[in-house]
Amino acid sequence: MDNEPNNKNVYKLNGKVPLKTAIPLGLQHVSAMFASNLTPILIITGICGISAGSALQITILQNAMLLAGLITLIQVIGMGPVGGKLPIVMGTSSGFIGVCQGIAASMGGGLIGYGAIMGASLIGGLFEGVLGLFLKPLRKFFPPIVTGTVVLAIGLSLLGIGTAFFAGGLGAKDFGSLENLGLGFIVMVVIVIFRHSKSPFLRATSIIIGILVGYILAIIMGFILPKTFMVTAADGTTQEVTKAWVLQTSKIAAAGWFSIPKLMPVKMVFSAKAIFPMIIMFIVTTIETIGDVSGITQGGMDREATDEELSGSVMCDGLGSSIASVFGVLPNTSFSQNVGLVGMTHIVNRSVIAIGGIALVICGLFPKLAAIISIMPMSVLGGAAIMMFASITVSGIELLTKEKLTNRNITVLIVSLGLGYGLGSTPAAVAQLPSALQLIFSGSGIVPAALFAIVLNVVLPKDAE
Repeated sequence: MDNEPNNKNVYKLNGKVPLKTAIPLGLQHVSAMFASNLTPILIITGICGISAGSALQITILQNAMLLAGLITLIQVIGMGPVGGKLPIVMGTSSGFIGVCQGIAASMGGGLIGYGAIMGASLIGGLFEGVLGLFLKPLRKFFPPIVTGTVVLAIGLSLLGIGTAFFAGGLGAKDFGSLENLGLGFIVMVVIVIFRHSKSPFLRATSIIIGILVGYILAIIMGFILPKTFMVTAADGTTQEVTKAWVLQTSKIAAAGWFSIPKLMPVKMVFSAKAIFPMIIMFIVTTIETIGDVSGITQGGMDREATDEELSGSVMCDGLGSSIASVFGVLPNTSFSQNVGLVGMTHIVNRSVIAIGGIALVICGLFPKLAAIISIMPMSVLGGAAIMMFASITVSGIELLTKEKLTNRNITVLIVSLGLGYGLGSTPAAVAQLPSALQLIFSGSGIVPAALFAIVLNVVLPKDAE
């Protein structure tokens, strides 16, 4: 029965799950998104001249973990009409990096630039919240051919990111080294082995088992392999660099024991030239969230999302982003890699994701615990990420086949992926377009693919029976 704690309830949306099962499954989701939740903060604070390791940057990073956990709980549990009450993990969106970079440049950078980003996020989030409230009448524009195309584009866009993690992480001096690739490959092999275990618990926790094996292997490698190597710069000078797979345990020692979140660490600035592009980006992320929700329900529950689930999820995206801005954190949206994790494991129980949300809150309050997760080698995460991201692509294919692939639907898919995704994933191809169009067409390719799919679905006549 659902009212009694039962391991089988992990495959049900509601129902009690024993803590000894729920905790590792929840931590599995935290491991999958932890690095991606903090990376946008590191990039944008750097662009705005907030020095690395400064008290302000550390405060914003801590707030980012805390807010990701709190907004995840709102999404999972629901607060009135806000929240889809689905197994969705929320976090700092990397999709906003481009527009935030543009805002910072237009405002002259510095704390004013970061403040303008926060002010625009507050307004843009409220706009998306209102949009979510009226999403039901717009549902007709998102049949399976459209949502399937969006989910497929999300999966395809993430595969490149997963591969970059697998090779050691973009920017790593030893990117693509045998050590990085080997570590990621072993993690993947471990996940595959346990994914096909006869034990339901081992199958369900295959991701975190793979990551733990990766941690242990990285420790062993540190004892038997060189941890550094020499890099020659363009000017001929040489520098000793630490390899990407090495565990930076000094970060754990340097982290504090307890941290209280701080409201408005940066004063908000409200400027029309910041608010307008941010609103465009929030419209864009609405489409992506609809794709994520569809991927969750299709990949995890083999059904389409309801109007209430879509509306509540979009509202949580918007209002959660507004709340995050008050704490100096970039917009919080649904995390596609966790959608892939749900699609791969079929674990859809809300209490499991709630445990993950609580773990993020704890990490936001106790920095030493956060540091343990933050030192995860990118190649370890990559071994898991490739499988999770590929499972999103499979969910998109499943959605597309919900309806017969008629000549009309195939045309929608061909043009949306071929032209929309193709242009969007090749920024140089749209570099000469006006800046407003570049916001839409440059980046991951998700947004232009979605826009082409929506327009073609409306314009093309239905096939005759």
